[in-house]
Amino acid sequence: MYNKILVPLDGSELAEAALPYAEELAGRLGSEIKLICVSESAEDQHIQQYDIKRIAKTTKDGAEKYLREPEGREIKVEPVILTGHPAEEIVNYAGKENIGLIVMATHGWSGIKRWTLGSVADKVVRATKQPVALIRAKGDRPQVRDMGMLNNALVPLDGSKESEAVIPYIEELASKLQTEIVLFQVMEPAYHTYAGGEGAVAVSYTKEEMEPLKANAKEYLEKIGNLLEEKGITTMSEVRVGKAADEIVKLADEIHADIVAMSTHGRSGISRWAFGSVADKVLRGANTPVLLVRAPGSATE
Repeated sequence: MYNKILVPLDGSELAEAALPYAEELAGRLGSEIKLICVSESAEDQHIQQYDIKRIAKTTKDGAEKYLREPEGREIKVEPVILTGHPAEEIVNYAGKENIGLIVMATHGWSGIKRWTLGSVADKVVRATKQPVALIRAKGDRPQVRDMGMLNNALVPLDGSKESEAVIPYIEELASKLQTEIVLFQVMEPAYHTYAGGEGAVAVSYTKEEMEPLKANAKEYLEKIGNLLEEKGITTMSEVRVGKAADEIVKLADEIHADIVAMSTHGRSGISRWAFGSVADKVLRGANTPVLLVRAPGSATE
């Protein structure tokens, strides 16, 4: 599932914030790393060729530190330089090479071109069918992180099969990295609707009325948790009432989640989880890396 990891670079230190995560994953999973740099003109390739080869060497060294049995094993790191539009070339290459995971920073620049959510990273997430791990790079330099990317992961679910598309991906990571998974469901507040003289009146459910609904949600999460625990994965479950994106971001901070893993498509009643909705808000508001997996059957934009 994660045989090949693709890391897009644009020549900036901020874009390189994704590299430590790719190194750890590749080292622990035995994955191959592809470093891709897209030039908009052939003239730029000569400068980028030197830089990306240098980065490939340090990335290989960094990844091999995580090998459990380093003797006789190595991590393959391949630099790739292409010409064209960055987002299009990244998406096309990922599909053609059957990339298992794209790991990229959500902020960086190359000349006057900025890689920000709403630009290259945004377009890649919308267009690719591959899972994407987005690493938020803050400030003028990438944040230095400690070893241990995935000690705990927050996995939001909404009860739909679409939202559960992320489970096999986080399950494989957790089984090999000893990650603890926190399964989380956010319930939107429920209301009674009464006909009034001038229209309908909505009255919120009381705390007592919400309890059976929360109990059903808890049972659902524990059922999934039991299946994961049968495979040796440690799980916890949490149910809260509120706005989905707000509660996901809040809990991720509370438990110091190393990553939030979620599907980019799902539904709960008439509410849809799609990029531009809950997943989009979490991606823009979370202080942690976010792993996005496109649910089967959901359309790319």
